[in-house]
Amino acid sequence: MDPSPSQWPAREFRGVWVATVANIDWPTSRSASSSSQQAELVALFDVLKDLNFNAVVLQVRPAADAFYESPNDPWSVYLTGHQGTAPSPYWDPLATAVAEAHQKGDGAACMVQVLTGDLKNRLMTIEFSRQLVRARSGSSSRSGLASKHIANELSRYAYAYGSNLWMDPGSEEVQTRTLNTIIDVVTRYDIDGVHFDDYFYPYPVSGQDFPDSATYNAYRAGGGQLSRDDWRHHNIDSFVQTLSQRIKATRPWVKFGISPFGIWMSGHPHGVVGFSSNSGQYADSRKWLSEGWVDYLSPQLYWKIDPPQQSFTALSDWWIQQNSRQRHLYPGVGTYRIADSHQWPISEIERQVQETRARADQNDLGDIFFSAKYYKANTRGIADTFRTALYNRPAIAPVMQWLQSDITTVAVPAHVTASGGTISWDADSTGQIACLCRVQAGRRFEPVPSGTSAGPRGHKREGGSWALRADRRG
Repeated sequence: MDPSPSQWPAREFRGVWVATVANIDWPTSRSASSSSQQAELVALFDVLKDLNFNAVVLQVRPAADAFYESPNDPWSVYLTGHQGTAPSPYWDPLATAVAEAHQKGDGAACMVQVLTGDLKNRLMTIEFSRQLVRARSGSSSRSGLASKHIANELSRYAYAYGSNLWMDPGSEEVQTRTLNTIIDVVTRYDIDGVHFDDYFYPYPVSGQDFPDSATYNAYRAGGGQLSRDDWRHHNIDSFVQTLSQRIKATRPWVKFGISPFGIWMSGHPHGVVGFSSNSGQYADSRKWLSEGWVDYLSPQLYWKIDPPQQSFTALSDWWIQQNSRQRHLYPGVGTYRIADSHQWPISEIERQVQETRARADQNDLGDIFFSAKYYKANTRGIADTFRTALYNRPAIAPVMQWLQSDITTVAVPAHVTASGGTISWDADSTGQIACLCRVQAGRRFEPVPSGTSAGPRGHKREGGSWALRADRRG
């Protein structure tokens, strides 16, 4: 049954991860031809578009190697099978993804955005996902890394820790290079956002401390007074704040968001028990939110609703309470749990989406799902559920009122007058009015011939005007 207008939102962030590390989601083969990889990407976006997702979190720097032509990083091993080798025939996956996603979005909706003038809320967006410290996944060796890889060019700050190779966040050289790499992408590509996942300092390895003694001792020798833990916190905080400032100075409309581990500290809220990302990774995500350094936060709440020790809803409510700056919250939902050893029922995902929607008035304004391959494969019918129930109608992304849009005014055609809640027009030579494919106040407005008596669904056309009910969400 088609839900009533009150059951589906006009604005909702509907994000999904497309993970490239280890070829999780795309490309499924690093040895496939350029044309096959490109066709697979387009087909994946078609699936997501068909399911009414409106945001893609595309991982383009999975292990300090790139899915785009970078002046700083080598081509990714997960793209071509050999790090540093360009795709042949040549193509730029990030450029293709941005163009494809925006074409799908812009082709699907033309919006009249009277209240905000913000036309950057495309129906399909690209988020630039990357990590600060992980230099190599699945190996702690530099063997086989491209010569221009950061772990070779700044080898004194590359550490084997656990089963991976990591860069030292306490190094100013590492931070500067990483910041410049991100801003290069913000400058050269029409991305909609910069998105970080949950890797800052690495997850701790039992019995081992992260081997950054030389960097810390140099800090102390230079007059630094912070304890090692406080210094590590400062390193991450400084990076997040500086990146936020540089993104806004470069392109003020580009969003900045982070998907931290979902538990800030064990015991917060009361009854929740688990790994503490604040003390374990020196990732004070609560501070980033309260300081307004991020435009949105997507804590990875990959747990069920009911168990009290790690409860999706209890943690959602706690994060809402930390959001004094009224930034957007997009809880991370673990779709992968329907296929791993947990074997979640599809109904758990449905409940989590509904719980987020129930908190929309508290800035829980959508979800980000991990990850895309389950929707492509329709694992256990998850795509069918989204198509017929959860996302059976499209929505556009929520407006971030504090962001300076790159389009600050809306050009109103000469034959159209917008005043209050009424749009009036004179017929043009085509017999069409140049509006309205937009969901507002629970209705979809569609282009109709101005010479007919038909009006938007649920409205009667009277003369040359439509009376529109205002939508407080813009």
